[in-house]
Order: sequence, then C-alpha cells, then structure tokens
Amino acid sequence: MVSLFCRTQRARQRHSCRFWKWDSINHRSGYSARPDCELHTWPSNVRNLKITLAYDGSDFHGWQIQPERATIQGKLAEAIERVTGVKVLPQGSGRTDAGVHALAQVASCEIDAGIPTENLQRALNHVLPLSIRVLTVEEAAPDFHPRKSARAKTYRYRIYRGELCSPFLARYVYHYPYPLDEQAMRSAAAVVIGAHDFSSFAAVDPEAGGDDEELSKVRTIHSSDWSREAEELTYTVRGSSFLHHMVRNLVGTFLLVGKGTLDSAGMKQILEERKRSAAGPTAPASGLYLVGVEY
Repeated sequence: MVSLFCRTQRARQRHSCRFWKWDSINHRSGYSARPDCELHTWPSNVRNLKITLAYDGSDFHGWQIQPERATIQGKLAEAIERVTGVKVLPQGSGRTDAGVHALAQVASCEIDAGIPTENLQRALNHVLPLSIRVLTVEEAAPDFHPRKSARAKTYRYRIYRGELCSPFLARYVYHYPYPLDEQAMRSAAAVVIGAHDFSSFAAVDPEAGGDDEELSKVRTIHSSDWSREAEELTYTVRGSSFLHHMVRNLVGTFLLVGKGTLDSAGMKQILEERKRSAAGPTAPASGLYLVGVEY
C-alpha cells in the first residue's frame, strides 16, 4: 500500500504541469499546459495500456465524455486518475450511444505509473461503478490505437418476442411481441453482406471527420444474420467498422421487412438510394451490444 501511494504521489508531481479541460466550443477534450509551466514531454518509460471493459449502458449518456453527464469514457478517466494520479482521456474503439451496452469494449491510454497490470485492473474495478467492469489490462505496442488498429467489430441486437417482458430483462432488450415474418428478416439480412455505401443507414454524426476519422460511408459487412432462441430474436453483424447509428438503423429497417411493408428487393434499393430518409426508423438503444473488437 505504501509503495503504491508513493508511486501515485510521484505521478502527481510528474504530471502537475498538465490538466484536462473541456472545450465547450469544439466539444472536444484535451490537455493543456498551465501558463507557468513548460510543456510536459512523456518520459521514456511511458506505457500504452489496452483496457478491455464491459458495461451496462442503461444509465450512461454513451461512451464519449460530455460536460455534467455520466459517460463511460468519463468514469474510466476518473477511475484512472484516482488510482494512478495521472489525468488521461482513454481512447475507445468506438463511441457507443446512450443506453447501448458492451461485452468487450476496448480502450487505451498512456501512463507512466508503474502499477502492474493485474493490480491496476483490480484497483480500477474497486473505484468504478458496478455497471462498468474492467475485464483485462494489457501492455500494448506504442502505436496501438483501439479504433485505428481494429480489423473488425461484432454487434448484437436482442429483441424479446414474448408477451410479457420481465422487469429484470427490459433494460437489455427491445420488447416487440407483435407478429413478424422472421424468415423474411433472415433473407433481408444477407442483402447487406459485402462492401456497400451505407449512407441510408447512417445518422448525422457531429463528430464525424474528427481525429482523422474516415469520411467515406463505405463499409464491409462480413456476416449478417438473425437467429431465434426461445423468446429471443437476435441480430448479429460483423463488419470492418460501423457508422453512427448504423446497426440500430439496420434493425429498424429489418423490422419493416418483418412487418411485410418491405422485402429484400426493397433493402437493395434503400442501399442504392444512399439517403437516410429511405430507410426505416432507429431501433431503441436498449437492445444493442458491442460484442467484441478484433485486432
């Protein structure tokens, strides 16, 4: 305990010239140097840490930090500072929306605190809310970035089809007990496999283009399928990357197929139109999960 305290104090002293601030104009966060200090340069023993975490997104305003709102990124940054004394803004593999869950979100941050990764994992879980759990902390290569280094992601969307949805399940599924042609939805799901311009399924993202983010709406979907187990209908999609609200907009459109107001040919036409107004509504956030990220 004494050695951990000493390391934390040293870390605070090393980083006393840096502080985090929220830019209310550009809605971006970053570090600045205090006017009475020289700009801090990272010491040679800086570590790039890969943090894998799971969370129940029900009570959070998504991943990205926002002023006066609880977010996953904000809570993780607070926890890292409490444990190490270092102020960082962990970068994520993507920005999950408010109410969206994650089974294995990936984040990274650079720190020079010498805490072993196993101890850091335990310490972070001790101070984080119970709805956020750090699954692993690993040493990563200096050039590792959770979004830029990602090769593929998998998302899952859960729809509960039973007449009565338990209150202990309602936060984690979309309850839809009405008639659906599930076979037609399976057929339509195959339409989006491959490389397509998914403009019709992308919401306007105010952060698009930031941090060298790709502006193209072309994405490659490796697999897209609906499956049924008991009262639960599940959509699983794996792709190179995803646009803002893309999976939820796909699900909302597949539901139109299930209702009989759209068919597979209509799905193809929606892709070709490249207009958000051509596709269906956005499905609720409660049923969506980031399952994992591949590197």
